[in-house]
Amino acid sequence: MFPLGTVLFPGLVLPLHIFEERYKALVRHLVGLPEGAPREFGVVAIQAGWEVAPAGPPGRSGPAGGEVTLHEVGCTAELRQVTELADGGFDIVTVGRRRFRVAEVDDSAEPYLTAEVEWLPEPDGPDEVADLLAARVISLFRQYLGLIRPDQQEITEQLPEDPTVLSHLVAATAALTVGDRQRLLAVDDTAGRLRAELRLLNRETALLRQVRAVPVPLSELAGPPAPN
Repeated sequence: MFPLGTVLFPGLVLPLHIFEERYKALVRHLVGLPEGAPREFGVVAIQAGWEVAPAGPPGRSGPAGGEVTLHEVGCTAELRQVTELADGGFDIVTVGRRRFRVAEVDDSAEPYLTAEVEWLPEPDGPDEVADLLAARVISLFRQYLGLIRPDQQEITEQLPEDPTVLSHLVAATAALTVGDRQRLLAVDDTAGRLRAELRLLNRETALLRQVRAVPVPLSELAGPPAPN
């Protein structure tokens, strides 16, 4: 598993710069798998702590010795591209694949966290309710994009028609908190996720029209403490 300060959704691209020894080992393990074997690892958002380990003995302690707390629901990342760097690190490109719920975490079997997981259900077949909700979400999302992005015409042309793909794209693209995104990831049915996104988009659109300012992602305002 790879704890991160963000939420990964199925179908979304996630590039990563790998510089910690434990995750270098994870990439080497994935690259060394037999041809045809799934090269996936779990991405789980962090509730408390930092994804970068502090200097000192290996482990998963956070700053000042505090434990890193993870959310229960995550998404696997399929390794699509690997570039090995001169310093021994890697630049990788991954794509979100399958949602899961963490059942039990093991922090001693490997240098990186491993876990027993329960695979979560995905929509199968057409859903008329989701189709209707998707049309409403597309309309509202276009309004939202028009408030935060000057090139919104180009972006709206690329919005997917598939309700499930749309629900994941909106969840990953809108300027939401990690908590909001995590709740959306945990919703099992597409219609339920789209309903939640309608509420969130209505809230965000109203706020943007009132304050006439684009929100700054929390990730730009916070980071792990600098070493002494």
